[in-house]
Amino acid sequence: MIIDFVPLWTLILGAAVFFYVLLDGFDLGVGILYAFAPDRAARNLIMNSIAPVWDGNETWLVLGSVGLLAAFPLAFAIIIPAIYFPILVMLLALVFRGVAFEFHFRDAAHVTFWDHAFSIGSLVATFAQGIVLGAFIQGFAVEGRAFVGSSFDCFTPFSIFTGFALIFGYGLLGAGWLILKTEGELQITSRRQGRWCFIAVLIAIAVASLWTPFMDADISQRWFSWPNIAYLTPIPIITLAIAVFEWRSLNNRSEIAPFIGAIGLFLMSYLGIAISLFPMIVPHHFTLWQAASSPDTQAFLIVGTMFLLPVILMYSAWSYWVFRGKVRADIGYH
Repeated sequence: MIIDFVPLWTLILGAAVFFYVLLDGFDLGVGILYAFAPDRAARNLIMNSIAPVWDGNETWLVLGSVGLLAAFPLAFAIIIPAIYFPILVMLLALVFRGVAFEFHFRDAAHVTFWDHAFSIGSLVATFAQGIVLGAFIQGFAVEGRAFVGSSFDCFTPFSIFTGFALIFGYGLLGAGWLILKTEGELQITSRRQGRWCFIAVLIAIAVASLWTPFMDADISQRWFSWPNIAYLTPIPIITLAIAVFEWRSLNNRSEIAPFIGAIGLFLMSYLGIAISLFPMIVPHHFTLWQAASSPDTQAFLIVGTMFLLPVILMYSAWSYWVFRGKVRADIGYH
C-alpha cells in the first residue's frame, strides 16, 4: 500500500511559509519603520526589540525552500528560474540588512550609514518578496515541464502592486510588535504608523480581492460560482470583522491586540490565496500531486522533518518566552 504524503508535505510547507511571513515579516516591518524613528534612543530601542529573535525567524525560509526542492522538485525547477531575479535581490538585501544590524552596534563612527542600510535592506527585501508573491499568483510561462519565460516576466503591474502592498503589510506587523514591546512616545508613534499601514493594507486587500478573479477564469469560478459563493462568504466577513478589531485596537490602550489583529489579517489573506489556487503548486499548470517527488523520497524526508520541526518550534517558542516583556534601553544587544 502506497501512503500519500502530499497532504502532509503541503501542510508542512504551508506552515513554513506562513511562519516565515509572520515572524520575519514583523522584523522586516520593524526595519522599515526604523527609518521614521525620531531619535537615537528610539532607534536603539527598536533595534533591541528584535535583536534576540530576528535571525532565528529566517529559519522558516530555509525550511520552506529546502522542503519545496525535496518534496516538490518539479515546482522548484519551474518557480525558481521564473522568480530568480527578485529572489536574488531579496537574499542580497537580507544579507545587507544582517550586516547592517551587526555593525550598527560595533561601528559607532558610521552608525548613521548602518541605520540607512538596515532600513533600505528591510524595504528592498520586503518589496522583492511582494514581487515573488504577485508573480506566483499570476502564474508562469510553462511548456512541457520547464519554465520558458524570462527572469523579468515576474515584473508586472500586479506583482509591483503586491510588492508595495507587502511593504505596508509588514509595516503593520512591525507596528504591532513595537506597540507590544515599547512604551511611552515610541509606542504612541507606533500606533500612529500602524493606523496608516492598516488603511493601506485594507485598500490592498480590497484591490487584490477584486483584481485576482479577473486575471484567471478558474479563480473567478472558484469564488463566485454557486454553491461556492455561499461556502466562501464567511472568508470576507471574518476578514472584515478582524479589520474592525484591528482598527479599534490601534486606537485604544490594548498592547497585544494590534499584533494579533495584524496576524489575523495575514492569516485570512493567506487562506484566500490558498483557496484561489489549491490544488495547484505551479499555478494553472501543475497540481501538488503532479509536482511531487516519489512516495519513497517523501517518506524518507518526512522522518528527518518530524524530528527537526518540533526542535524549530520549541526553539522559537522558547526564544520568544525568554525575551518576553518590554524592551529596555539599559539591556540590549552586545
